Amino acid sequence: MDKTVFITGATSGIGRATALLLAGMGCRIVACGRREERLQDLKQQLGDQVHTLVFDVRDRDSVQKAIASLPGPFSRVDVLVNNAGNAHGLDPVQVGSLDDWDAMIDINVKGLLYVTKALLPTLMQSKQGHIVNIGSTAAKEVYPAGNVYCASKHAVDALTTGLRIDLNGTGIRVGAIHPGMVETEFSLVRFKGDAPRASRVYQGFEPLKPEDIAGLVWFAISQPPHVNIADLVVMPTAQASSTIVHKT
Repeated sequence: MDKTVFITGATSGIGRATALLLAGMGCRIVACGRREERLQDLKQQLGDQVHTLVFDVRDRDSVQKAIASLPGPFSRVDVLVNNAGNAHGLDPVQVGSLDDWDAMIDINVKGLLYVTKALLPTLMQSKQGHIVNIGSTAAKEVYPAGNVYCASKHAVDALTTGLRIDLNGTGIRVGAIHPGMVETEFSLVRFKGDAPRASRVYQGFEPLKPEDIAGLVWFAISQPPHVNIADLVVMPTAQASSTIVHKT
C-alpha cells in the first residue's frame, strides 16, 4: 500500500504494533511519541520506511512545529491514526485528582484535536484521506470510578461523528475503533506504575493484544475508497462489558 500513515502514541502498545504491521504492508510510517529512545528502536527496525517525531500531543505549538518539519515523502499524509491516549487513576469523582483529570482531557481530547487540525490540510489534498481514532468501550458505557476517563472517550466518539459530518464531501473517511481490554501499558499508567496491580487486570482470561487492534486498523484503511468503517467495537471473548469479564 503506497500510503503515508501518521501514528500518535507509537512508542508502545497499539501504536507500536500498528506501525510495525502497516510498515510490513508497504506503508511509510510517521511514528510519534514522547519517548525518543523507543522511537529510535522503531527506527532501527524499520529503517528509511519510518520517520520519527518527538512531541507531546498536549502542546499545540509542538504539534504544529513537528508536523511542519515533515520531510519530502512523509509530508503528504494519507492516513492519521489518533492513538495517543491515557487513563490516569481509577477514583470516584469526590476523591479524584485534578491533575489526573487534566491529563486525560488534554491528551485524549485536546491532543486528538490538535493533531487532527494540523493534518487536515494535507489529508484534504489527497481527496482520499483517512482518519482512524482509537477510542475505547469506555466511549459506549460509563463504569464505576471511570467518570472523567469515560467522558474523554465519549468525547472521542462524538468528535469522530462530528468530523465525519463536517468532512462529508471531501473524500476523507473518518471512523473509530473502540477496544475493550487490551494488554498494554494502559493499566500500568492508570495505577501509577503499580505493576502487580496492573498485571492482575489481565489475569484469568485472554485479553486482546495490541496486534489484534493493529489488524483492525489495517482492515479499515485497506477497504476500497467507497467503504468507511465508521464505528467498530471489539472486546475479548471473555469480556461482555466494561465490568463483566469471565475469569477462571
